[in-house]
Amino acid sequence: MSVDIPRGPSIEAASGWRRRLRRGEELLVVLALAFMVILPLIEILFRKFGWGGIQNSTAIVQHLTLVVSMLGGALAAREGRLLSITAATTHFKGRWKTFAAVFSGGMAAAVSAILAVASIQFVEGSVKLNKILAYGIPVWAVQLLLPIGFGLIALRLIRHTSEGWKGRLVALAVGAVVLAVGHWSPIPPEQLRVPALFVLLAAAVCGAPVFATLGGAALILFWSAGEQLVSVPLKYYQLAINPALPSIPLFTLAGYFLAEGGASRRLLRVFQALFSPMRGGPAIVTALACAFFTSFTGASGVTILALGGLLMPVLLSARFSERAALGLLTGAGSLGLLFPPCLPPILYAIIASTSGGTTIAIRDIFLGGLLPGMLLLALTAGWGIWRSPKRNETTVHFNTTEARRAIWDAKWELLVPVVALVSLFGGFASPVEAAAMTAMYTFLCEAVIYRDLKLRTDVPRVMAECGLLIGGVKLILGVALGFTYYLIDAQIPDKGVEWVTHTIKSKWLFLLVLNLFLLGVGCLMDIYSAIVVVVPLLVPVGLAFGIDPIHLGIIFLANLELGFLAPPVGMNLLLASYRFNKTMGEVTRASFPMLIVLLLGVLLITYLEPLTTFLPGLMK
Repeated sequence: MSVDIPRGPSIEAASGWRRRLRRGEELLVVLALAFMVILPLIEILFRKFGWGGIQNSTAIVQHLTLVVSMLGGALAAREGRLLSITAATTHFKGRWKTFAAVFSGGMAAAVSAILAVASIQFVEGSVKLNKILAYGIPVWAVQLLLPIGFGLIALRLIRHTSEGWKGRLVALAVGAVVLAVGHWSPIPPEQLRVPALFVLLAAAVCGAPVFATLGGAALILFWSAGEQLVSVPLKYYQLAINPALPSIPLFTLAGYFLAEGGASRRLLRVFQALFSPMRGGPAIVTALACAFFTSFTGASGVTILALGGLLMPVLLSARFSERAALGLLTGAGSLGLLFPPCLPPILYAIIASTSGGTTIAIRDIFLGGLLPGMLLLALTAGWGIWRSPKRNETTVHFNTTEARRAIWDAKWELLVPVVALVSLFGGFASPVEAAAMTAMYTFLCEAVIYRDLKLRTDVPRVMAECGLLIGGVKLILGVALGFTYYLIDAQIPDKGVEWVTHTIKSKWLFLLVLNLFLLGVGCLMDIYSAIVVVVPLLVPVGLAFGIDPIHLGIIFLANLELGFLAPPVGMNLLLASYRFNKTMGEVTRASFPMLIVLLLGVLLITYLEPLTTFLPGLMK
């Protein structure tokens, strides 16, 4: 017997309030992204006709990036999708699982609450400066999103620790204990540094988000050194308004429009029509399709999720073994990471230029990555051809009519790389303007020309999802930069240069050690936090050995691309396991040959420097 319990008006009102809050958050993210696309395009148009531009439009776009970052991070926390190194649900069961969730959630909430308090101090200092953003809007009004965002994240981390209030109250108590120890402990902070870092490490193992781990480490180090915690939100803000950083969410938005529309089907049809008749044609199709989508979606894993269901049947129907098909798809999922307009090269150029002691143009890092990227693409396709079945009576013959029709149907999407490359390298648009042009073009393709995305429902959903991803990534980047700032302030890079140059005398031996070190980094860290934390430490050492900073950057990125296949936290392994319903062991064994093939490519990139430096030198 069941009893229907009517919903009271207070419960319905609470539900309605939550729905309005959810829609309001998503609407703000959508509007911020929309204005980030529109304002640079207006600037290009006004410049073309010699008209006066929008007042301080560049700064407005930069601060809109802060809006997307903080609200997107709050969305990621709301949906329980903040990136973690380990997942408590995977490693623990029963009471241990509950304990891990409560402990890690309480610790992460405490870190976010401290960041919120430090952000309030930062905003208070900004109010005194009384700077105006544009049209009478003070800068501190936008900066208020920092404490609001971190506060929302703290509350939502507590909420996700448990389904019931008992578990949430315990997590809240854990967070309160952390705050009390930090504020009132009679033990000197410098004596608590190591124990606090160990507790934070335990929280990371239990599933605390990456941003909380890196942000917590930065807060502990500043606190134990007697320095102001406001440095962490300050660095977050400085990164968010970096002049080149808006290009990252805009190129990501372009990739999301392509992935969520029908581009994957149409482009796959083109690649199949052109290459399937060849032996190993499906392997070539897989490599090209994955490289194309990864170059626009970045290291987000969207490629495997969007194309896996389409490409796996193609490979199996071509009589590839399931293991070979799984290994090829997992390995190819990160191809394209070195091609424009992918996000990690942009971020590398920004971080190396701001805290690495050198200056790298985004244009040059992309030019340097073209030939190495093609090498990795060719090696992947070559392995696929080698593993493909021999030609037989069922071999598909080239169909000129089908090829023409496929190219015609996908003609507008085939022009997307042209739009991106011409705007990036044409000299008439900045990187942010190029990203805005690419995002607008992909929007017109998928929502207006092909109409795969409905304007009122699909487009806002895709933009909100993009904002969620960007917010989760920017949380990591911002707090990681605070951690890096402490390392630089403690002169760790200088000491590292001194130690390495004293220990290693040969440039070639250093490059070998560098590859081993970066492979370890790729096994343990996601690519974004690795760039922010490791690059400022690495670039000064590379300069000391006379290594071109662009070459060093491509070595760094290629190694981290290899890290996508390296256990225990290789993102491609995790996503392939989820997408194809296979165990991690099965995916790891299937992709091991691809790991070896790409390792060979990384070694060639490392020791054949002209592969990287030829095109930048030629263009100069």
